[in-house]
Amino acid sequence: MPVAPSALRTIPLLSNITDEHLAQLVAACQTRKARDGEVLFEAGAVSDRFLILTQGEVSLREGADERFRLKPIAPVGELGALARLDRRITAVASGAVELLDIGVDELMQFFEDHGDVAFPFHYNLLRVVADKIRRDTRRLEEMRRNLITTQKAMKRMLDAVLEGDDTPLNKQLYDQLADLIEQNKKGHYLVEPAEALPTSVRLDDGSIVAVRAISKDSLHLPKSENGPARGEHWSGVLLLPEREIAVSGTVDGSDGTGVAIRLDMLIDEYSRAIEDHLTRLQMLDVVL
Repeated sequence: MPVAPSALRTIPLLSNITDEHLAQLVAACQTRKARDGEVLFEAGAVSDRFLILTQGEVSLREGADERFRLKPIAPVGELGALARLDRRITAVASGAVELLDIGVDELMQFFEDHGDVAFPFHYNLLRVVADKIRRDTRRLEEMRRNLITTQKAMKRMLDAVLEGDDTPLNKQLYDQLADLIEQNKKGHYLVEPAEALPTSVRLDDGSIVAVRAISKDSLHLPKSENGPARGEHWSGVLLLPEREIAVSGTVDGSDGTGVAIRLDMLIDEYSRAIEDHLTRLQMLDVVL
């Protein structure tokens, strides 16, 4: 059954697109049918298909738990597909399902061939992403205010513990509160480097590895087979877009994917350079 243009225009990405242009876009898609319980895509898979649900329902799951249930007319993971991000959630057909389906490469080729359709689509995409950033910014601001409130409350609790009797319980509470307060300090916040501002490290053997995350006093690097173990000394050269900085530190821990390096104290010049770099990275997440 054909999908009415008026129904498709309820999708923010397709609003303000004419009937004729929507018909061209639909004609470029395939009609895909899925049975009850069929997995449309899995968490961790690379997004490579643009999907619009036209009939039936789709369950979006994290593990065994359903987070959302989509009903027509609705896109299914459209931003992840367009940006080619790894899927963060699993989509499963709930009952018989029908979708419009087109590969991202084919969709980009369609837009290249139909610029009059591509322009309103990408204008809508910019508005959708900007609106998502606005909502995320509001939520982050709420979290920041909650964190500040919590940090102040913990400091008051720490003062109260200091005024109490010197007992093993008081010492345990003091140590735990002090650790939490230190951990929540702004300088410890990790920032993920962006492609526009590459950040890497040249190791002592001459190899260069990309930095996964950075803060004023720590680096997170990819894990290697022969990398240093927890507690061992580490050294390298931090490669920033503007300069190189010799750094050293201690391996603070590791997991299956990376290694955390607690940096030694830097001279003021190097510390300022890293702070400037962090500011530039953080500004990429800020809408003024």
